Amino acid sequence: MTDTTDTTTTRPTVDEIRAVLRDVQDPELRMSIVDLGLVYGIDIDDIGVVTIDLTLTTPACPIGPMIQGQAYHLLTQMDGVEDVEVNLVWDPPWDPKTMASEEVKMMLGIW
Repeated sequence: MTDTTDTTTTRPTVDEIRAVLRDVQDPELRMSIVDLGLVYGIDIDDIGVVTIDLTLTTPACPIGPMIQGQAYHLLTQMDGVEDVEVNLVWDPPWDPKTMASEEVKMMLGIW
């Protein structure tokens, strides 16, 4: 008897992960961490571990653990995601003039 069970799991794409992360907002600015340019890197490996590198608007920002927790919670709900690592990184320092979306720049009054 041949085993016909398909053991492959479809993993989400980086774009799908980024779309989910758009629901995580910086509570002070009330804007998406993706649109703010706070997400520096997204990777998913073959076994379903998602690694996110993100920064905060300032190293002294007290809401870092909350943002990390929101990202972790939302991503672990995705099909094909087995675990999530959310790393806070500080290099390069966040600069809204070069890292934020055009929409966010307009909302923040950055020309």
